[in-house]
Amino acid sequence: MCGITGIFDTRGCSDISRAVLQRMNDSQRHRGPDEGSLHIELGVGLGHRRLSIIDIATGQQPLFNEDGSVVVVFNGEIYNYQQLIPELQALGHLFHTKSDTEVIVHAWEAWGADCVKRFRGMFAFALWDRKQQIFFMARDRLGVKPLYYALLDDGTLLFGSELKSLLAHGGLRRDMDPLAVEEYFALGYVAEPRTIFKQAKKLAPAHTLTIRRGQPMGEPVAYWDVKFSLDNPISEVDAQVELVQRLQESVRLRMIAEVPLGAFLSGGVDSSAVVAAMAGLSPEPVNTCSIGFDDPAFNESAFAQKVADRYHTNHRLEVVKSDDFDLIDTLARLYDEPYADSSAIPTYRVCQLARKHVTVALSGDGGDETFGGYRRYRMHLMEEHMRSALPMAVRRPLFGMLGKMYPKADWAPRVFRAKTTFEGLARSSVQAYFHAVSILRGPMRAALFSQSFKAELAGYNALEVFNRHAAQAGTDDPLALIQYLDLKTYLVGDINTKVDRASMAHSLEVREPLMDHELVDWLATLPSSHKIKGQEGKYLFKKSMEPYLPADVLYRTKMGFSVPLARWFRGPLKQRVRDAVLGERLAATGWFNSVYLQHLVEAHQSGNRDYSASLWTLLMFEAFLRQVVDTPLAVAPVAKVAEAGA
Repeated sequence: MCGITGIFDTRGCSDISRAVLQRMNDSQRHRGPDEGSLHIELGVGLGHRRLSIIDIATGQQPLFNEDGSVVVVFNGEIYNYQQLIPELQALGHLFHTKSDTEVIVHAWEAWGADCVKRFRGMFAFALWDRKQQIFFMARDRLGVKPLYYALLDDGTLLFGSELKSLLAHGGLRRDMDPLAVEEYFALGYVAEPRTIFKQAKKLAPAHTLTIRRGQPMGEPVAYWDVKFSLDNPISEVDAQVELVQRLQESVRLRMIAEVPLGAFLSGGVDSSAVVAAMAGLSPEPVNTCSIGFDDPAFNESAFAQKVADRYHTNHRLEVVKSDDFDLIDTLARLYDEPYADSSAIPTYRVCQLARKHVTVALSGDGGDETFGGYRRYRMHLMEEHMRSALPMAVRRPLFGMLGKMYPKADWAPRVFRAKTTFEGLARSSVQAYFHAVSILRGPMRAALFSQSFKAELAGYNALEVFNRHAAQAGTDDPLALIQYLDLKTYLVGDINTKVDRASMAHSLEVREPLMDHELVDWLATLPSSHKIKGQEGKYLFKKSMEPYLPADVLYRTKMGFSVPLARWFRGPLKQRVRDAVLGERLAATGWFNSVYLQHLVEAHQSGNRDYSASLWTLLMFEAFLRQVVDTPLAVAPVAKVAEAGA
């Protein structure tokens, strides 16, 4: 796991400043503390920070082909590299290392841009082919590894694993994209391919970008997409057997390392299944790490301990105070963009704990999206059943009126919170799902933003992100459609972003067996009835793991990795929320309705409403403005992110 960055002159062969490239590379030192190297030639500068995992002795980057005409910088892991090496050798390629990085340069020579179709792994890389005068960038299929880029006005292309390396260049404009702000307040993150800054973009998952020097830069090209065919005739029993086999294979591939290796163990189904598979593949006890909370309402550590005891793992548990909120500014610096998932706090802490004992950790991320685990999936299917019973011409006015009239009863038992359901029934399937997952829903954003900011939006709504992906989904199956949407949005923009930044802040590599693209492809062929049966989510996965995990781990109510925001904002963070939300920095943007901001704070702190998610979103936006936008280069403090939060 590493950090990559660089500069490419798309128009000619201008000199690359070593000092500037060094500064960009140093801004990502936390991603690769073991080594840092640069390669500079006319019009091209590549930087790499290395966290040594495989081929520690000879896997240094930037790495070249035999004659030095192709050079690559690479972040991630190609898990099937050992299978590709003999195939490439048979084509006449000579290997000078035993690293997966060298597979990339030879695969490029052999197969060109299609090389990415042969890779099984998590990766982001940039490659320069001097003979062809081609600069090539690629990102893995599910967006596990990040890749940012920006084309400056003078034709200079910047790229990096994190936005901070582009900011460190000094030439990237910091004017923010209003459309990105709209997406952030709807979703809690800025969706691919947009970034918070107008001039910068994210390379979308499963895309490549090919630039031939001297020619106009084209658009990224997709090389893969998940197809929910749902047409696999396999029986349920046979599917359980095959699922276990595929899980074991995916885990086995991710256990290749020359450094200490372990796993996160939350006590949930996904991480517990990964640990069970690791234990069956490892002759030594598996290293496992868990975070517990001193508040029982948020503490899953007892279930993690059950799995640890069953498989005799070397288990480390660290109990975190439920008032662990001193990371707000650290997280703002770490993520470079506004990012509103409060579970970034415990994720940061579990990565901090794991790094004390291992360099590589396997996680259970991706299981909810691929196996059908979220509670919102079951709620959506119930609503879909009702939507199918009535035409839109009836639903929209009837349930729209009920949604407006029914009170928002945050305090009531869930069965009485019908407002969201009524609002969802008045919408199409995609509109309803977007409404359900939004942090600040449409009416709230309309009240939040000032008239001048709405004019800048010119009618743009973050719903367009979901509509764009839904048009490519290739399915109208209710569950498959929203799984596809989550794979394209929430998994990439929220989950993968959270884990990548939190882990790399501590120089920890995290690998996700449940995001193996071959496993995801296979699961997409299974009928949706294998994923949700009745009110049971992850049905097939849980049935397949019954011989390996305790029943109360498999079938208990999902708790999630959450923190007590509502209590914080009425207690220890009461004044901080007021200062941030009602303070000068947000007001200076001119984007927000001060009357509505006052309402959010007063209504929450009086106990009349639970606006904790909205207030956290505003709090993190204000911290981003102070810590990133207002900081000249954002280099010095960022290199010591982990120490600042320790």
